[in-house]
Amino acid sequence: MESKEILKQHVAKVATLSNDEFDYFFSHFQPESFKKGQVIISEGAEVKKEYFVLSGCLKSFFVNDDIKMYILQFSMPTWWASDYAALYSQTRATIAIDCISDAEVLSLSNENREKICHELHQAEHFFRWRTNKGYVASQKRLLSFMNNDAKTRYEELLAQYPALYNMVPKHLIASYLGVSRETLSRLYSSSK
Repeated sequence: MESKEILKQHVAKVATLSNDEFDYFFSHFQPESFKKGQVIISEGAEVKKEYFVLSGCLKSFFVNDDIKMYILQFSMPTWWASDYAALYSQTRATIAIDCISDAEVLSLSNENREKICHELHQAEHFFRWRTNKGYVASQKRLLSFMNNDAKTRYEELLAQYPALYNMVPKHLIASYLGVSRETLSRLYSSSK
């Protein structure tokens, strides 16, 4: 399926745009290709775009002063990624995003998103819905970290995103769950 159709189906779940309106909406996106391991946003960089994933998988992460990596999000096809705090406040990135696998994305500049939201009410509706959905997912994940043990978090992740386990290396899933690779192996073995 071509990139335009993938984005059109994604947007149509929430917003109603005529064909002409969608063509205008789509014209603000730029196709980009990245290789496995390639950095899309580095910590400290200026952030001017967000990315809609067409294929592949991205990870958003933070590395602390002790060189420990914390994964905030995996972005699979039809997911969005950016350092939204930096994008919206026009500050430097506090997280990084790179490619777990080769990836095809559509990028949208902050300026173009604001422009189409101002011009198309349904586009504004779509982006507001998407932001709200992202906030709810972050809140749910945070509550899971506060209330659940590693086994429960692991089971929730597999139930919610079954394709993730085959798409993402196990050490990255362990980092996302906040456990060691060995603990993840035990959780995997006990869930079979």
